[in-house]
Amino acid sequence: MTSSTELAFLVIYAVSFYIFIIYRSLQISQDHYTKVYGLRPGWIFHRLNDVSDAQWRNFRGNLSILTLVFGIFTLMATSCRKYGLKAKGMSVIWLMLSLAYLSYLHGACILYILFIASANFLLVKICGRTKFVFLLWIFNITLLICNRVYEGYPFSLFGRSWAYLDNYRGTFRWHICFNFVILRMISFGYDYHWAYYSNRFDKEKHIQRCNNCSLGRTCYQLLQERSLENDKFSFTIYLSYLIYAPLYIAGPIVSFNAFASQLDTPQRTHSLKEVVWYGLRWIFSLMLMESMTHFFYYNAFAISGTWKHLSPLDIFIIGYGVLNFMWLKFFLLWRYFRFWSLINGIEAPENMPRCINNCYNLESFWRNWHASFNKWLVRYMYIPLGGTQAKLLNVWVIFTFVAVWHDLEWKLLSWAWLTCIFFIPEMIVKSTTNTLKVESSFGKFLYRELSAVAGAITITCLMVANLIGFVIGSSGITWLLSKFLQKEGLPTLGGMFITFYVGTKLMFHISDAKQKRIHSR
Repeated sequence: MTSSTELAFLVIYAVSFYIFIIYRSLQISQDHYTKVYGLRPGWIFHRLNDVSDAQWRNFRGNLSILTLVFGIFTLMATSCRKYGLKAKGMSVIWLMLSLAYLSYLHGACILYILFIASANFLLVKICGRTKFVFLLWIFNITLLICNRVYEGYPFSLFGRSWAYLDNYRGTFRWHICFNFVILRMISFGYDYHWAYYSNRFDKEKHIQRCNNCSLGRTCYQLLQERSLENDKFSFTIYLSYLIYAPLYIAGPIVSFNAFASQLDTPQRTHSLKEVVWYGLRWIFSLMLMESMTHFFYYNAFAISGTWKHLSPLDIFIIGYGVLNFMWLKFFLLWRYFRFWSLINGIEAPENMPRCINNCYNLESFWRNWHASFNKWLVRYMYIPLGGTQAKLLNVWVIFTFVAVWHDLEWKLLSWAWLTCIFFIPEMIVKSTTNTLKVESSFGKFLYRELSAVAGAITITCLMVANLIGFVIGSSGITWLLSKFLQKEGLPTLGGMFITFYVGTKLMFHISDAKQKRIHSR
């Protein structure tokens, strides 16, 4: 079979698969909508809208006020830039605007944020350039756990005279957002620590290799890797970095070096035209999400538990739909906040640069899901822990931290450790295949086929791990296995595996086409 014939077959299969998924999803939603909860009257053809996901419901419900607030923020910040304000001046402006924003979100709890941030700053200045920099990790991980255990510390804990402040805790729980602040506090500490030592980053070599930098722009990696002068590590710039309004609630996560570097000179990687187009694409994606939640009630089925009474085929469709819903939800959240950050001249890494349906191995999936968090983990955990030399050990430490960072729940630890278990065989196989050179045509064909089978297995493992971590929990493993390993479920399991095999091969063709386009330039 020629490559073009294979591609045609794969495309026909994929189109047929998605037509069936759409048709069956509509049927399931229509037949069982009275048995699920979280549906509200919608605006598309008088259909009910699935707003069962609390995070999406809150974001969607507050979208207009968020847009108004960030619009005012942008107008004021841009006006101040025109007067020639540089790093210190702009950090003061952003700090004042962000403090007003946080006062609305958290009310009196802003006192906790300022106190903890000040304590961290003092710790960094004392230990940041010594061998005791590891104390920064101990301090922040302790905070991460205590914030959750004590649910943001009621003021009544400190005595009756403080209890009245519990009536002014704002509209949003401060300790939920503070998980991102903890990442920024660690980033500040280690960037301060590394600025004291010689920088091994070769700026000239990077500029020659980087498409953006060679054109006179400044890419994110260059902003992050170059060392800053001591005056950039001031308390004002540090605090404005921690609570920078556009990225405060959900990120994307930007390093301190990259943030402080853009205070003097706003980002030049993306032109105004590109940023406007970025915003228009976001609006299109929002309409896609609205269509999905009005016609397919995936999340409502999962939240209400109704899908447990469906056939194995329908369970697969709901599970697949929930993961796509999650991807699109985070895609919209992260790109909305990044859009406002770009308008204000601060570039942050792009989360989800690749679609969830175009990842066939664990490494590429995690690199392209919460991409900015992945960059943070590589810079501040993976490399300091030994990088590739201790990869098999690092993955356990890093994913355990990621689980605890998300929340103190057993299902998230189950998700983390399952992911590690699935990760280790992939790393071993990759390490082995990198040492082998396949030269014959049959050898290349066999290698590609085995890679497609491995991809199908990986996608299945990813689905299972994410459903356990974010939907059914560790207690649902037995139920899931019983549904698919019984006689009725085996045909669905086989069809699912064949579909993922076909999907992986289609991804190979997409990757090949991209490589040809790059080499043809």
